[in-house]
Amino acid sequence: MTTADTGTTPVQGASSGMIPAKDMAVIWVLLAAAFVAILNETTMGMAIPHLISDLGITPVAAQWVTSAFMLTMAVVIPITGFLLRRFTTRQMFLSAITLFSVGTLLAALATGFPMLLGARVVQASGTAVMMPLLMTTIMNLVPAASRGRMMGRVSVVISLAPAIGPTMSGFLLDHFGWRAIFVVVLPIALVAMLIGWRWLTNVGETTHAPIDALSIVLSAFGFGGLVFGLSQIGGLGKGVSWMPMIVSLTVGVVGLAVFLWRQVTLQKQDDALLDLRVFASRDFSLSMAQMFLLSLAFFGSITVIPLFLQDALELPALDAGLVVLPGALAMGLLGPVIGRIYDSRGTRILLIPGSILAAAMLWLFTTLNVGSPVWLVLVAQTLLSVGLALSFTPLFTAALASLTPKFYSYGSAVLGTIQQVAGAAGIAVMMAVFTAVANSTGGTEVPAAVAAGTRTAVTIGAVIATITIIGAFLIRKPADNDEAPAHAGH
Repeated sequence: MTTADTGTTPVQGASSGMIPAKDMAVIWVLLAAAFVAILNETTMGMAIPHLISDLGITPVAAQWVTSAFMLTMAVVIPITGFLLRRFTTRQMFLSAITLFSVGTLLAALATGFPMLLGARVVQASGTAVMMPLLMTTIMNLVPAASRGRMMGRVSVVISLAPAIGPTMSGFLLDHFGWRAIFVVVLPIALVAMLIGWRWLTNVGETTHAPIDALSIVLSAFGFGGLVFGLSQIGGLGKGVSWMPMIVSLTVGVVGLAVFLWRQVTLQKQDDALLDLRVFASRDFSLSMAQMFLLSLAFFGSITVIPLFLQDALELPALDAGLVVLPGALAMGLLGPVIGRIYDSRGTRILLIPGSILAAAMLWLFTTLNVGSPVWLVLVAQTLLSVGLALSFTPLFTAALASLTPKFYSYGSAVLGTIQQVAGAAGIAVMMAVFTAVANSTGGTEVPAAVAAGTRTAVTIGAVIATITIIGAFLIRKPADNDEAPAHAGH
């Protein structure tokens, strides 16, 4: 397959796994930008009480600072696959980092809640492009023999940024106020923009397919409706109407069904916004199913466990954050090591123990009570994170490596979309179960009731994680060559 066939730049040093210095420079710029974007994404949760008092808004309105960000991500990520093929690497990066920087500046200068909300939407529009752009670029530039190691560095970004974000946010909120969060992030983003403008080179060739406006609208209704509807589940049972959730989920399901039908029609002429031929690859489909289940279990559980620490074990918020911090750090720091193991040994040696460890720790969480020692939660949370680290890096790499280069951008978009939807679903379902059980046994102010809600909610995650043990035996590492299997997407 020639460069013209694949639309990628030739990979040098493929047999040795060496990556040219200019290509590594491109990857490092994108890694830094992705880190800043994800760091920003995780900082606002702790700022909500400050926003309520400073801006004079209700808790429901303040929650939209994070909900609007999540909704924008859910709408934009599915269309990044097309955009990454339609526009050059430089165009996409500079557009994304500019949107992010402008949104950050507007947020720092926000004179009221509407301006802050709009700024978060602008930020999210740039953030949504970062991870698909990074993964697509890695797949195009990095030889097959080194992809696991590079995806391990992506795991560092994905894990360490959320670990550092709340801690950094807490410090800035205590000493300087919520605007300082954006003031600190903005210079870093501007430096990344300057470096990218100076050094970033284009990867691959672009297409000239027209953008299908109807697909964009259907994507917004489909994915946006689903994520918004799921986000409403946790607030039910408190005199809140079910109608917005039902309407939103209905619009989401119908919109998604029509969107998928539209893509199947358009992909015959290579004009699809999200090309579904990526699912022609067995390993891609299995990896995405595994990713969906793990994300369901993981994001839901890590939302419930801090509530258990604060409301059942009655730890201060800072101490609760420190309990879950070692797990996040372990997950990130192990990424490159796990990537090297993937490069040399394949998927099963990582996925099988990873899925077993994750499931075992979630089952251990189902035994938690008000008398449980904090060290038990710390150890279980850390080992859960190790199990997930053993799973995520090989899943990212095996999924995208099973595609032909033409479909890397679409595969990256599918991966990001699945994580967003699964994460929203996991959080929604587990929080709804947690709240319902806690309220039925004494309320969320009673430690024993919180413990009961936690056990029931985490049981759902444990059951889901147990299913992934089967999938761990089925996913294989694609052959080590610089052109993925020809069947994927043909």
